[in-house]
Amino acid sequence: MPFQKRRRLAAPALILLLAAFCAAQTIPVETHTLKNGMKVIIHEDHSIPNVAFYIFYRIGSRNERPGTTGISHFFEHMMFNGAKKYGPGAFDRAMEDAGGNNNAYTGKDATVYQDWFPATTLKLIFDLEADRIASLDFDPKMVQSERGVVASERRTSVEANNYGALSEQLWAAAFTAHPYHWPVIGWMSDIESWSIEDLKAYFRMGYAPNNAVMVVSGAVEPKSFLALAEQYIGVLPPRDPPPPVRTKEPEQSGERRLRLEKFAQLPILMCAWHVPETAHPDYYPLRVLQTILLSGQSSRIHQRLVEKDQLAISVGGGMGFSLDPTLFTITAQPRAGIAPEAVEKALYEELARVRDELVTDREVEKAKNILLAGFYRQMKSIDGKANTLGSYELYFGDHRKLFTAAEQYAKVTREDLRRVAQRYFEEKNRTVATLLPEKPKGAAQ
Repeated sequence: MPFQKRRRLAAPALILLLAAFCAAQTIPVETHTLKNGMKVIIHEDHSIPNVAFYIFYRIGSRNERPGTTGISHFFEHMMFNGAKKYGPGAFDRAMEDAGGNNNAYTGKDATVYQDWFPATTLKLIFDLEADRIASLDFDPKMVQSERGVVASERRTSVEANNYGALSEQLWAAAFTAHPYHWPVIGWMSDIESWSIEDLKAYFRMGYAPNNAVMVVSGAVEPKSFLALAEQYIGVLPPRDPPPPVRTKEPEQSGERRLRLEKFAQLPILMCAWHVPETAHPDYYPLRVLQTILLSGQSSRIHQRLVEKDQLAISVGGGMGFSLDPTLFTITAQPRAGIAPEAVEKALYEELARVRDELVTDREVEKAKNILLAGFYRQMKSIDGKANTLGSYELYFGDHRKLFTAAEQYAKVTREDLRRVAQRYFEEKNRTVATLLPEKPKGAAQ
């Protein structure tokens, strides 16, 4: 039977994929530390005449405090708005004129700047980056303009977005002590009131070269690249980095619930459980379990809620990279006429299954195939390699841990999955947030 044939091929397929992935990981990587303390990771790849250039700053919303929330994200905007040599708009124009492109993203733990460009323009890229690190402009008019842009972004992505609004409240309820409590974009009152002094102090702290990792992948020669890095970046003085985040979230000792009422066509259900940071040994079992539960239309929770019981239109979730213990979230949109409580009940029944029973060998093999295939695809491009090397350096503490990722996934057993399900997916560790369509004024209660 075809089904039996696929089952017999699952294990050999995993072995072949694992071998291919291990081979893909044997990429040449050189590491250096500049005179000012910035770490540099270089991967030489001349498959195309282009370069992916990333700078990971160890500064994110976890480094903020009440009164300055959202300031990390604000700098993602400000870093493109003028410095001593390249004024407002000049960074993007110079990059685009040279055939390059750029972007950036801010998270709870880091702010990352990305440049993609032809290898022949490497000196220009170093000049651009050095200018904004050394001499970012804090023109009050530009600050006020970007303040308005960020405030508008918050209104769009949170206040006028039901998923964004509910997620913000979920994290705020789940974390009572740790700075993961506040949103990356910040509270509106803080966005409206940062001072120039707040911005300058935060920039000096967060954008110290010794608080960053530079990662390059592409058509570069390591020796000449390092010489340019020292010439343009290494001469910038080191500064005191952000103070360590010492606050630890107390263990949750009971379920937390919140309800949000907003204009909506359908309700939304979000559930979250506290799980460890990325560098924790349980990261790999949790990622495999996440794949079994939530990855694709054949996943357990999609099959139960969307296909079999037809309780929800969509489901999704999981966990991201994090420096500190984080949340594993599951979000479901109930179908019209279905109460969120019915979706919640079915969801807990599926989680009870992985707590009480071992998943099948085939499910584990399939999940590992999905994860390893995703890794392999990412490592095929210079951009994927740069981002992955930097992410492993930041979140695992060593980019070389990337080269043992396939081995770590391969070691995960069915018993590991049941153990982490029992450890983390328990009621007292859970926060539940529900968005209910707001009743029109004057409607009967």
